[in-house]
Amino acid sequence: MPTLVFAFLIYGTPELVTMNLYNKGFILLMVFLTTFIIPVLSMVMMRLTKNISSFHMTDKEERVFPFSMISLFYMLTTYLFYLKFKIDPILVLALAVITISVILLTSITFFLKISAHMTGIAGLLAIIAAVLIKNPSNEYIEFLLLSILVAGGVASSRLYLNSHNPLEVYLGFFLGFGVCFGAFYFWT
Repeated sequence: MPTLVFAFLIYGTPELVTMNLYNKGFILLMVFLTTFIIPVLSMVMMRLTKNISSFHMTDKEERVFPFSMISLFYMLTTYLFYLKFKIDPILVLALAVITISVILLTSITFFLKISAHMTGIAGLLAIIAAVLIKNPSNEYIEFLLLSILVAGGVASSRLYLNSHNPLEVYLGFFLGFGVCFGAFYFWT
């Protein structure tokens, strides 16, 4: 999800994020590596070392360690982007709110198994909605409609696969949407 958020902000909102083409590709690649590739490789290692029994992580107890590791990766990535890369502040804000969402998700996982998939897609939807509200333009409507459809598809699939119950899906959605919309609406 962070890669999709960055792709939307970097390529879909040229009036908000200004950087040259080389930096756009480099930043997007760095986000993809640090928020997708490295966490996936760590999950594979957790599976191989039997720290998790499967990638599905059906029990909330089994999700705590992987989610904690992913939270650490996201915190480190946000820290490095903030200090080391001279990037647009809106991109640092995006990474910070995504990291906060992941930390909150991890914290909630101690008590309840909510949908991480819904938290992620709702965060993307919230950022697109906040950008659309703050910068009314017809060119963002397509992004908003597509993200609504994808969010509905993700929610339906989580329920269809019996991965979550409706409450867990709703809570995941409200977590991602609330954190990301609040930050982007009030700080951009």
